Parts: sequence; structure tokens; C-alpha cells
Amino acid sequence: MLPVDSVLAHADRHFEESVSRLCDLLRIPSVSTDPAYAGEVRRAAEWMRAELAGLGFEATIRDTPMHPMVVAHHPGPGGDGPHLLYYGHYDVQPPEPLELWTSPPFEPAIVEAERGRRVVARGAVDDKGQVMTFLEAFRAWVAVHGTLPVRVTVLLEGEEETGSPSLVPFLKANREELKADVCVITDTNAWDIDTPAVTTRLRGMLYTEVTLHGPSRDLHSGLYGGMVLNPINALARLLGGLHDADGRVQVPGFYDGIEDPSAEELAMWRGLGFDEAAFLGGVGLATPMGEAGRMALERLWSRPTADINGIWGGYTGEGSKTVIAAQASAKVSFRLVAGQEPMAVLDGFRRFLEERKPADARIELRHFGASPAYRVEPGSRFLRAALDGMGDVFDRPAVLVGSGGSIPVATYVRKELGYDSLLVGFGLEDDRIHSPNEKFELRCLHNGIRSHVAMLGRFAALGG
Repeated sequence: MLPVDSVLAHADRHFEESVSRLCDLLRIPSVSTDPAYAGEVRRAAEWMRAELAGLGFEATIRDTPMHPMVVAHHPGPGGDGPHLLYYGHYDVQPPEPLELWTSPPFEPAIVEAERGRRVVARGAVDDKGQVMTFLEAFRAWVAVHGTLPVRVTVLLEGEEETGSPSLVPFLKANREELKADVCVITDTNAWDIDTPAVTTRLRGMLYTEVTLHGPSRDLHSGLYGGMVLNPINALARLLGGLHDADGRVQVPGFYDGIEDPSAEELAMWRGLGFDEAAFLGGVGLATPMGEAGRMALERLWSRPTADINGIWGGYTGEGSKTVIAAQASAKVSFRLVAGQEPMAVLDGFRRFLEERKPADARIELRHFGASPAYRVEPGSRFLRAALDGMGDVFDRPAVLVGSGGSIPVATYVRKELGYDSLLVGFGLEDDRIHSPNEKFELRCLHNGIRSHVAMLGRFAALGG
């Protein structure tokens, strides 16, 4: 096996050059949601393609109906070693509101802070900085040994921040080319700046809109009040019954098939020292919510939720208007966990609404998308290798964590390409992703590069 220590030393010596290259990438305003930036999105794709080509990859730009994909292949040293697919995205969120930034969002600023230096810019951590952790690891391997220790394919998309509309069709159309043994996704967080983590659980998502229709038109509340169905009252009352007094969701069949975390997982979560009071205090709250009898990280990572994300109807303008609205609407989302089927939850929610609607009401339920939860099996040899690799460069072992959010690409890779993913990231919870003054600690960038160097060595040691 090719030695790793010399690669780590090279990455350390050339870290400032890595920072400079990240800043070059951050200067490209690759905002995928705004058509005005389409040229800049393509420029970022070309930048990534050129960097990969310079490292010996066969790298190409692949057009889609929206923004391009970057696909690159490196043969590695040959032989029967594993083949890895690395995924990331080079597009970013819009920077607005601009007035809240302490420096221009596409002019990366290196500033001193409580944890040392950090880079502040849109895309610093989501996901340009994280992508650069593995690109710079590739660079160090090639510089020292002239090759990568394993066969590698890279897939970078430019539509992640717009919901990845082209990704599934692209995976389907290029299934043979994208064959690999495992996918490495670097778009998650470490547990803290000193403790690396692999995310083994992601919650899925079901998003809906409910409209309760009542009278055939808006009505004068004096002439009709007390005599007719008020859709706003009715919808508020109906959705108010989504949870019981213990925080359990009342949708029929909601908890069917849920796979609880193992005793070992629960023990590890308890040992993480999560400070629920500080977590709540950071957003101005003090009282925990959710299912009674479940610890905080269990509620956040392995239990499903139902949340009203918006509600409207009638008159909401300045001043008063005494009207009984003809209809009322709400956005309702569900975060799903392993074992739940999104369409079964949708059917259950429809039953919940129909069984509780008042007389004369008509319910309209729209569905805006769904993705199942994702879970990595703890026995995976690639997971073990990733944990060992991070253990080689940190002074403490990596931990297995969950995430309350969703990263649909992991599910897409499993469904369309037929293999699992490793979710290894180096962000922190205070990195302000999607917000003004997004940042990436340079210590996290360095840790990420070193970790990917070491993980590549551990993957190579697995053999075929």
C-alpha cells in the first residue's frame, strides 16, 4: 500500500495554497436559483473541471436542461481495489439580504475569530469548502505518489440548491458510467471542531399543502357569523389535533414500520454530551418539545415530526376587514425516519383530514414531493475504514451521528445506482449556511483535507 504519512505532510506544507484555491472558487457567484447567474454557474463548473483535469482525471462538463454536471474519472493505481464515487455541489444559495453581510459575499474574507482563522463568503461551507477538502486530498496524493490509491469517480452538480431537478434523470441515464462500490458525500457536519463524525441517519421529507373550502364566497362576518362554517377556524382546529398531549402525531399509521435506534446507538448519543438547554437557548427558547419520554438527540435524529410551516386565509392586510373567508390553507411537512413509507404517510394524512373535517367542508390536499429516510448500516466495511481514517488524524475517535435534515442524493444513489453512501462532513452547526456571513473554519478545512487523505489510504487497504 502507498504510504500515507508523506501525503499528510505534503497537505500540511501546502495548506495555504489550498486556502487560496478555495478563495478563487468562492469568488465565482454560482447562484443556481437565479437565471441571471447561469453564466457564473457554468464558469464554476469549468473551474472544477479544469482543477480535476490538472490532477490527472478525465474530466468533462455534461449539460442538463438547467445547469451542468461535472463528471471526472481517475483510474488509480490499477488492480482490484475499491472504486469510490465522490459527490458534491458547486452551486450556492443567493446571498441576500446583502446589507447583513460584514463583507461582500463573493469576496472571501479571512478573519480571525475565537477558533482561529475562518473564511467568510457565500458557499464557504455549503458546499464549496467541503468539496475542496477531497479535491485537495486528491492533489496531495497525486503530488506525492503520482496517482490516487484507489479508483475514483467525481460527480459535481450545479442544481443542489434548486432541488436537484436534473440529478435523478442524470443518474438513470449514466448508471453504467457511475458504477462504484460506495459514494462519499461531504456536505454534513462534524460533531464539533475537535470531534469528527460520520452521519448514519438522515430524516426523509413529505411536503404538502392543505386547503379547507367552505362557503362559495367570502362572507360578511356580521350577516353570517355564528351561522356558517368558518374555514380558518375549522382548519386551525383540525390541524391543532395533529399532536396529542405527549407530542405523538395522530396521523393514522404514522409510526408503522419505524426502526428504533439500537441500544449501542443510544448509548453513543448519550455519551456525546449534547446540551439541550444551550441548543434551545441559542434560539431564545427554554422548554423542550416533542415526544415525551425520548431524549433530545433521539427526538432530533430518529423520530418523525409533523409541522405546520405556514397558514393563511381571509384578510391579512393593514387595518380591519370583517370577513369570513371562503377557504383557508396551510403548508404541512413531515420529517420521516427509517421504516416509514412517504406515500403511506400521505395516505394517512389524507385520512386524518377527511375523518376530522366539519360538515360542508371540502378538503384539497396537494403533494409537493417526498423522499424516504436514509440509514447507513453500522457493519459496512467502508464505514469502518472512514472511521479509522479520521481516527488516524484526530486525537479522538470519530462518532456516529444522525441528522434531523434530509440529503436526498444519498437516497437517489442507493435507488438508482444500487450502492450506499458515506456522509462525512466537516462543517459546524454555527457556520450560517444559507444565511449572511456564511463561514468555514480553516481548521475544519485542514481537518477535512487530512481526513480525506487518510481515508483514501484506508479505503485502498480494503482491497477488492
